[in-house]
Order: sequence, then structure tokens, then C-alpha cells
Amino acid sequence: MSTVALPSLAEILDSARVVSLPLAARFRGIETREALVFEGPEGWTEFSPFVEYADAEAATWLAGAIDFGWRPSPPAVRDRVAVNATMPAVAASEVPRILARYDGCRTVKVKVAEAGQTLADDVARVRAVREAMGPEGRVRVDANGAWNVDEAERAVHALAEFDLEYVEQPCAEIDELAELRERIDYLDIPIAADESVRKAADPLRVARAGAADLLVIKAQPLGGVHAAREIVAQAGLPAVVSSALDTSIGLSMGVALAAALPDLDYDCGLGTASLFTVDVVGSPLVARGGMLPLERPRPSSSDFDRVAATDDRREWWLDRLRRCYAALEITRG
Repeated sequence: MSTVALPSLAEILDSARVVSLPLAARFRGIETREALVFEGPEGWTEFSPFVEYADAEAATWLAGAIDFGWRPSPPAVRDRVAVNATMPAVAASEVPRILARYDGCRTVKVKVAEAGQTLADDVARVRAVREAMGPEGRVRVDANGAWNVDEAERAVHALAEFDLEYVEQPCAEIDELAELRERIDYLDIPIAADESVRKAADPLRVARAGAADLLVIKAQPLGGVHAAREIVAQAGLPAVVSSALDTSIGLSMGVALAAALPDLDYDCGLGTASLFTVDVVGSPLVARGGMLPLERPRPSSSDFDRVAATDDRREWWLDRLRRCYAALEITRG
């Protein structure tokens, strides 16, 4: 598949801004989300690999950001995308407060298997979500690969009473997912693969191994909208387009991907702007009636000033950008 030619590093740096967005609840071990955004001919785009990711992995995220900023998105087949609410690994008593941040979402993804917590904490949180959503709501859980097969089987049994839509990345390894899928087949609870796609040398291996029922697809870490769309086409499995706690700019990349997929059977994990107390634009890309529109946010100078990162963090991100750009130059010859 063709890729867009690399713009010059100077062209990227010319508009680059580093932002820091506070969260309404601790999520993925952080209380603020940092990102570097810059503007291309197609509009604003985002480079935001998590800070612990090495440059080799982060460079693919940069390729995704460049793809979105310099290459037109594929033709859309829908102008709105249904999204789920995302529930961090909070205490059960906090569930109503978090859900109140989402408007009209019929599906909730609940984070489970948080370090330092127990299965009982997970059960209490999922129960609180199910009670809040009622019998018609859809509840899915995400373990981020934290369980081994036995732990995952035990957890799925404990959570099955809440009518799970699916369990996302219960185990880290593909062979573990395949074994778990066999063990819980009689429960009719699908397994979704996330890290086994976006962090894999071969993102299609999990599909070929029959280790998952559906794929969670994130545009930026897979090299952009076009590359991610091709992975979905080749995998032949249903896809859920999701985000990596992106700003509204990054979320618009996910919406562009979701809008271009021929089939979209599941609500997408693109509603995470609701977890921020402030975003990179004055009108964040948050769910209205459970939907996100196909649109591209345009931040202003005052928007950037409101969420600007500290000078030392700005330099950290610019140095990272330079290293990842150099890595992309090498890989593209």
C-alpha cells in the first residue's frame, strides 16, 4: 500500500504545539495526557504515543500523524459514528459521576485488571455500570492483557452475569487468547484483540490464528487511517475503532477511519474526550446522543495557550519528534 511522502521536519516543527490535558479521573496510571499536534495540508493532526513507548514503536504513530495531516482520508460511508463511554478503573461509587460525562452512549467499556486492585473490585465496578445502564445497555470490559489464561477464565466467569458484549485483550499473548477462547466458548462471550494488533510485528497474526472474534483498531499506532483500514479489510473480522486517549484532534483521525469502514457493527471507543476536563479545542469532540460527527477540529492560538505544556515537557516532546522522524527516514529509505 502506498504511503504519503515525508514532509520536511522543518515543516512539521513550524506548527508543532505540545499540550497537556488534565483528566477527570486517573486513567491508565496518569492524571494528565500529553500530546504533540501539528498542521498539514489536510488539517491538524496528532502525534501522541504514550511516554513509555520506545522510539521504534512511537515512529509508527508519527507515520499515522503524517498520513492524516498530508493525505486525504478515504471516502466516508457515514457522517456520524456511534461511540461507547469509557469507565476507568474507579471505585464502584464513582461510576455515576463518570457516566454523567457522556451524553446518550448506549455502550460502556469498563477497565478491569488494574494493578493493585482485585477481581472483587472489577465485579463491583461492572455491576455498578450494568445497574446504571439497565438491561438494554451494552457492557464490555478491557483487561489490557493483564491476566494469564486461568485468571482470565476466572474473571470472565465472575463477570458473565452482567451480559458482557465482549472481553477485550484479556491475555497478552495470542496463544493465550486462543486457549481462553476455547475454554469460554460455551459462554458465548466474544474476545476482542487490541494490543495483539497494534503492538504486534504482524497485526494480522491474531486473526489468522483464530484467537479473536473481533479486532480493536487504532489509527495512529497502526500507521494511519489508510494502513488501519487495510488491516481491517485483510483481517476479515468485525472491527471496533478506538482511541488511545487522544485529544479531539486525534479522535477526529479515528472518526475518519470509522466513517470509511464498509461495516461498523459495534459502537466505537472514540468518546474519550469526555474524560478530559479541558481539551485542545474550545468545542471538544464529545458524544452528543451517543454519536460523534465526522469533522476536523481547528484549534486557535488561545486554545493552545490554555493547555500548553511546560517548557521542559515541550522540549521532551520535540526531541522525541526529531528522533522518531529520523527513524522514519531510515525505514523509508
